This record gives sequence, structure tokens and C-alpha cells, in this order.
Amino acid sequence: MNAALLTLAMLALLALGYRFYGRFIERRCMPPDVDRETPACALRDGVDYEPAPPVMLFGHHFTNISGAGPIVGPIIAVTYFGWAAALGWILVGSIFIGAVHDYLSLMMSARHDGCSVSEIAGRLVGKRASFVFAAFLWLTMVLIIAMFGILAAKTLVNTPSVVIPNLGFLPVAAIMGLLVYKRNVPLWQASVFGFVSMIALLWLGEMYPLPLPSFLGDPFTFWFLACMVYCLAASVLPIWFLETPRDYLSSMIAYAGIALGFVALFIVAPAVHAPAHVALMSAKQGPVWPMLFILIACGAVSGFHCVVAGGTTVKQLSSEKYGRRIGFGSMILEAALAVQVVFLVVGALYWVGNITGVDGKSLVLPVLMEDKGGAAAVFIRAFGQMVSQAFPAIGFSTAVLFGAIILNATLLDTLDTCTRLGRFVLQEAAADKIGALKNRWISGIVTIIPACYLGLTGAGETIWPVFGASNQLIAALALLVISIYLVGIRRPSVYSFIPGVFMLVTTLAALLYQCYGFFLGPKPSLMLGVICLLLVVLGVYVAIEVLPRGLAKKSDAEPDVAEAVGE
Repeated sequence: MNAALLTLAMLALLALGYRFYGRFIERRCMPPDVDRETPACALRDGVDYEPAPPVMLFGHHFTNISGAGPIVGPIIAVTYFGWAAALGWILVGSIFIGAVHDYLSLMMSARHDGCSVSEIAGRLVGKRASFVFAAFLWLTMVLIIAMFGILAAKTLVNTPSVVIPNLGFLPVAAIMGLLVYKRNVPLWQASVFGFVSMIALLWLGEMYPLPLPSFLGDPFTFWFLACMVYCLAASVLPIWFLETPRDYLSSMIAYAGIALGFVALFIVAPAVHAPAHVALMSAKQGPVWPMLFILIACGAVSGFHCVVAGGTTVKQLSSEKYGRRIGFGSMILEAALAVQVVFLVVGALYWVGNITGVDGKSLVLPVLMEDKGGAAAVFIRAFGQMVSQAFPAIGFSTAVLFGAIILNATLLDTLDTCTRLGRFVLQEAAADKIGALKNRWISGIVTIIPACYLGLTGAGETIWPVFGASNQLIAALALLVISIYLVGIRRPSVYSFIPGVFMLVTTLAALLYQCYGFFLGPKPSLMLGVICLLLVVLGVYVAIEVLPRGLAKKSDAEPDVAEAVGE
């Protein structure tokens, strides 16, 4: 079976989904109003609210919603369940659930002064549900910061050649921010400066890799804490100064990497080496339902996306006419990346045997998954193998470096945005009662401290399934809140309500399965079991508050919901 032909078919289906279903959802559910002033313009403060060029905002949004999600999740799913189920969920989930969730979240927030989904839930449902939902969102942000911080630190430790590029991106991004926002330099000119600078930094990284000196202590601990310090600083600085231009720089790397990966796949046209179906019940990951649907989150549907859409993206959206391009389009591009990852892994790596690459290391997928780098090492090795095979002049080591840069650049983007988002949620929910949280530094530190604990104690090593389940539960609850809003503005809610109920049932089942494993499994973890149980309680409580209103007829909702949405 040819991986290139399968890739082409999947890309065509994703493009059709964006073209036809995306426009259908836009027209039927929430048509853009180009005359409405967006929160970025109406509430502009130069720190969090600041209109961004649409191309730059697309890059910011895409790199923040993707991170390692569309890379790590599909690799785990392919390894334990097979590539057929993984691709099926990526295709159906991204078009009919994920992209709908992302677009409607962005537009709903744009019509509520850029508020988060938890704050909007408070306006539509009640303050108690809003507070519980906010606590749920904040806890999930902490989990994401811990997990992605671990992955970023591991990449910096295992691939010293990415150190210079990642450090160098910071001053380059700051200069770009000043050029575009303060000096009114055309974006294309600033982009040329950024691109040339990135190429130079990549070259320097390959020529001068920087392993951590022994006198600085344990390399993982050092880089993890360094990532946390960076996240805190980036989350309180004006978003135009560092975060958005850095995300835009990272998006250029991501676009180049995605394009290079697809071209390599089409040139090599490898056979699919892994089985389409592995098991319905994995000894390590559990049953295909519900676990596959939470392992692949960002490549299909992710609740984190609604937090980004209603957090940083909406506060930079200059016009509603860009909503579908940024919301729906970014999700489809992320799904395309997940498809690429699947076929890189099953085309460049093997399922059985004793096969080694040019570096003398194994190219067998199950063996690589047991490596200390895990799924991240699998992606980097597969990307390097495929690209170097298609373009021998690039060489394996350079291709591996590029793959590591792609992975780590988006990880840091997601990390700093998560810290800012955690601050937003905390301030919305508790700043009125705890005045100190109005300070950006204090609310950022309160978000970072528990993430550091989870990362440094080792709990983060097993946290990915918990993150996936909590992430998908946010998506389910957000879809239900969106449904209430659509009822209130007299728009069809079925396109969000049915996916919301499906995700709610699936995610609660996954959390309960994990609760059983953490409390009674062969490797119990009291802390993670308590986290799972807490997420179940929070999710059920918010669902009880939200579901009856989502089922209400339009006429039933008119007195309260319609008034709350202000439409």
C-alpha cells in the first residue's frame, strides 16, 4: 500500500471539508459581521488586546493550538491501535467536530468582549457553573504547561543543536514586533528579516551544538525550569512584543517543515510498513473506545483550542471576516500535519526486524517508542529518515535537526500562551475576590508553580492521557455552551450539540477508565487518580448545568439566553 497515494487522498478530503462544510457552518451558524467592531479594536490596551495582521495572527493561532499534540497523539495511537483508526478519527473529528468547535468558539468570544468560554458560560448559565468551569480550565492549563514543558526540556537535552536557534528566536521576535507594530514596517519585509535570521540560527545550531555543562546540574531540571521562567516572562509582556512575532516565526518553520515532509513523502512514495489495525484493546493504553479519541486530541478536536481562540486570538482579531480562515482553517491545517505524521511514521519506520538507519540506531517503531525520547524521538527519526532519503544533499543529521526544531519551536509557543491563558482564566474567575490576582506577575506565578511541581516530581511522565481526557472534556463542554448561545441567537445548534454530547460521553468514559487504573491498576498513582476523579466531578457538574439549556427549544431560551447573548 502506497503511503503517498493515501496521503493525497486524505489531504483532498480535508480540503473539501474546509471548502464546503466550513462555509456551511459559517453561513448557517454564525455569519461574520464585518461592520461589528472586534474586541481587539474596541478594547485595545497595547498589552493583551492589540489587532494583529491576519497572516501573523493565523501563525500565532496555528502554532499555539498545535504544539506537540498533532505529533505525539497520532504516533501513540498508530503504535497501539493501528493507522486506520487513527486516520479515521483525524478526518471525521477535525472536519465535523474540531474545526466547528474552533470557529464557533472564536466567533462567540468575539461577540462577548473577548471573554473565555467559562466567563461566557457564566453569562448564559450562571455564576456557579462559570466558576467551576474556570477552575476546570485553569487546572487543564497547568497540566498542559507541565506536559509540554517536559517535552520541550527533553528535546533541548537530547538535541543540543536546537539550543542556539531557540534562544536566538527571542531577540529576533522582539525586533520583529517592534518593526511591525511600532515602526509600521511592512510585514513582508519583517518576514524576510525573520526568515534570514532563522536560517542563520539553524546553521549556527548545527555547527555549534550546546550541551549543558555539568556544573549547571541535571540537564532536564535546568531546561525545564528555564522554560518555566521564559513562559512567565513572555506571558506578562505585551503580546505584540514577543509572543505573537515569535509564534509567527515558529509558524514559518512549521509551514516549511510541513511542506518539506509532504514533498518527501511524495518523492519517496514509501510502502506502509505498519499494520492498519493493531488491537481493539491495548495492554498499555486501554480500549480503542474511548482511549483513541483522547490520545489524538489536537489533530482531531481539542478543548485547548477554544481557550486559545477565546484567550489570545480573539484579542488580536481585527475583523470577523477572518474568523473562518483562522478558526476553521487552522484546525484543518493541524489535521493535515497529523496525517503527515502518521504516514512519516508508517513509511519511514518499520514494524518488526532489526533495521538501523544511517546513524546506526533502530528504525523499528515499537522499539523507538520504548526509547527515552518516546514519541518525540519517533517523529524526529522518521522525519529525518524520510527527508534525507528524498533529498540526499540535505543529509540525515540536518534533517533530524530540522525535525527537532519544528517540534520544539511549537512547544515553546504553546507553553508561553498557556501561561498567559492560565492568567486570563484566573483573573476572570477570582481577581474580584482576591485583588492580588489582578497583578499579571502574581497570577502568572500562581499558574506556574503547580506546573513546576508536576514536571519536576515525575508525575508529568504519565500525565499525557490525563491531559488528553481533560482537554477533550473542555471541548465537550465548550460545544454545549456554544449550543446554548446558538439557541439564544436563533441559529441551528445541532451541529455543535450532537458533537458535544458525543465528546462528553467519550471523555467521561475515558476519565473513569483512567481513574480505575490509577487507583487499582498495576502502577497506581494516588495523585493522578485524584486529578482524574476531580475532573470527572467538575465535568459532570458543568454538564448538568449546561445540558438542559442546550436541549431547550428556541422559544424556551428567549427570555434568558437571548437577553444574555445580546443578539
